[in-house]
Amino acid sequence: MTAFLTIIIVLFIGVAIWQMVKIFDLAQVGSSNSQVATDKDNKINGYLMMGFLVFIYAITIASFWYLGDLPLMSNSASEHGPGLDNLMIISMVLIFIVQTITQFLLHYFAFKYKGEKGRKALFYADNNTLEAIWTLIPVVVLAGLIIYGLFTWTSIMNVEETEDTLVVELYAQQFNWKARYAGDDNVLGMANVRLIDIDRANILGLDESDPYAQDDIITTELHLPVGRPVLFKMRSQDVLHSAYMPHFRAQMNCVPGMITQFGFTPTVTTAEMRQNPDIVEKVANINALRAENRADIEARGQEVTYEFDYLLLCNKICGKSHYNMQMKIIVETQEEYDAWIKEQKLFKNSLTN
Repeated sequence: MTAFLTIIIVLFIGVAIWQMVKIFDLAQVGSSNSQVATDKDNKINGYLMMGFLVFIYAITIASFWYLGDLPLMSNSASEHGPGLDNLMIISMVLIFIVQTITQFLLHYFAFKYKGEKGRKALFYADNNTLEAIWTLIPVVVLAGLIIYGLFTWTSIMNVEETEDTLVVELYAQQFNWKARYAGDDNVLGMANVRLIDIDRANILGLDESDPYAQDDIITTELHLPVGRPVLFKMRSQDVLHSAYMPHFRAQMNCVPGMITQFGFTPTVTTAEMRQNPDIVEKVANINALRAENRADIEARGQEVTYEFDYLLLCNKICGKSHYNMQMKIIVETQEEYDAWIKEQKLFKNSLTN
């Protein structure tokens, strides 16, 4: 496949250079190399335009046939996810309709009105009605999408912090994540990067004098109870990162020197998502590929068999190991979450003298 794509790219570059040479020749009006397109040239180009129209329609249909199921669009695992997916689908449908119509008109007009000897182009100054139509239609459609998008964004971002809301900090640093839970008081303690003390295991810079920090819990794995609102407060230690959780339709930048936040309610546990037919098929395909490269995978000390997990990823290019900056997310029942959180060490108990 790589070789095929390379050949195609080289071919396109060759065609582009050839066309540029032809344009340069045509620009030399006074020279003996000057060329003028004939009726035959115009007819060939007209048919080529229609042929290219058929080609782009065919490849579009083929893409929908083989790749158009959009599996990620059916795997939303948060309360607000379906609304966001719906907005994306509406946008894609509108783009597809407009692209189909405009591409047809562009290529058909190039064919219908190709140059012919004796034909003179009509000078058409303006038409206020047409200009009003093709101005108002995009304005109305885009305004509708923007308003719909604003309502969707507002419903996602206006997360009320109630007694039932789980407060979690996501701490980004090159090139890993840490999660900090607020403990029994559900209030995160004060923190500052200047307070980081590796010798005392204060890796996130918590204020040791703040009583709210004493019961905070720092983990390298993110556990979330299903059906419970979660409010994430995000910090970055070094550069700009972006907390991206694709299945939860959540993304927010982690900015050095400030706290950003994002909230959602998980609706599908990890165990339930692993039974999703799309996920089952995807995992099977991945494991088939990994089985073909078993020796290389084992040589790197990795597990050959892949099992689906939700992931927290960095969606900003933050350095040379950006690709590997991820943390596993486990969505489970409230009972399972409570059992797990009780096993974690409190901040006050993790400090060393």
